[in-house]
Amino acid sequence: MDRSPPRTQLRWLKALGTLVVCAAILSGAAWAIFEINRTEPTATKIKTTRKSSALVETVIVERGTFAPRLQVLGTVTPARDITLSPRVNGQITSVSENFVPGGMVRVGEELMRIDPADFQNVLSIRRSELEQAEASLEIEKGRQSLAKKELKLLESTIDETNRDLVLRAPQIASIRAEVSAAKAAVERAELELERSTILAPFDAQIISLSVNLGSQVAPGNELARLVGTAEYWVSAALPVRSLQWVQFPSDDRAGSVATLANSDAWPPGVQRSGRVTRMIGTVDDRTRLARVLITVDDPLGKASGEPPLILQSLLQVEIEGRPIRDVVRLQREFIRDDNTVWVMQDDQLQIRECKIAFQDSVYAYLKEGLETGDEVVTSTLATVAEGIGLRRINTPANLDP
Repeated sequence: MDRSPPRTQLRWLKALGTLVVCAAILSGAAWAIFEINRTEPTATKIKTTRKSSALVETVIVERGTFAPRLQVLGTVTPARDITLSPRVNGQITSVSENFVPGGMVRVGEELMRIDPADFQNVLSIRRSELEQAEASLEIEKGRQSLAKKELKLLESTIDETNRDLVLRAPQIASIRAEVSAAKAAVERAELELERSTILAPFDAQIISLSVNLGSQVAPGNELARLVGTAEYWVSAALPVRSLQWVQFPSDDRAGSVATLANSDAWPPGVQRSGRVTRMIGTVDDRTRLARVLITVDDPLGKASGEPPLILQSLLQVEIEGRPIRDVVRLQREFIRDDNTVWVMQDDQLQIRECKIAFQDSVYAYLKEGLETGDEVVTSTLATVAEGIGLRRINTPANLDP
């Protein structure tokens, strides 16, 4: 007979044993946690304050008088630009060797000649007509002399009304008019002969040609395009608000000095100078910018040896503006948000609002907000708040006055 306990009893015994083991493990863990918490060290709060200051660089500013510099772009244009045309008809029979594109001509230099034969012939005819009219006048004067002698014999029988007729006054006046007309015709013929020789109206450069030797020309035909070489203009566009700082010529002052640079055509560092001479009294429809003209003497550098200006080229123009008085000049990068500046005073940060009179491409000119001796923070701060501690890492230098 089998006396082993039933299977159900064995299963219950195993489950009971498992519960006892788990309870023992949990009891041991709880005891360990209790002991750790009971014996851990207690932190003691020490009442100390750590003082830290931001490291910054600074500059010392000064109030004074400064001239802003307006940087704009300008286009080179000729001050004198003409289309040369003849004033008489004819065929071109000679052309100057300088009458070529790019050629340089002096004022009064002969450029070309129109066949003068017809004009010389007309002049000969007009001179003959003048001589004939002058001869007729001398004959009529002789007749008048005889009439005066006859008048003395008939003076008692001739009234005042017929006196001029007897002395041939109307005939004399008519012939004198013919002489005057003949003289005018001679002058006209001489003028046309003179105009058959085409001269340079001023020192110029030939830009383009439309005719050549043998061409038939007439008044109004285009012969060539000439531009004057004595001076060029640079047309520069700038905002209307900047015009107040540009000095235009007056009776006692010259216009603002303008410095010109061409990074494409000139060697590095090479510049030319000119002067503002006038403002074009209109605003560009597209850009809404005003335009001023800058005059450059000797644009081709013939006398000075400076690099030549090229028509229609684009130049970098820097105009020296009128001085702004009693302001602080500060680099624009040191102007913070909302037109404020950071000032270090008593090793703390002050945020000051400032009033800007004008800004050029590099500087801002502050009318209010800074005074001479103020130490402006030039470094960038991670935390910006009024009164935070600052510590300089440089010996502050004065800005250039």
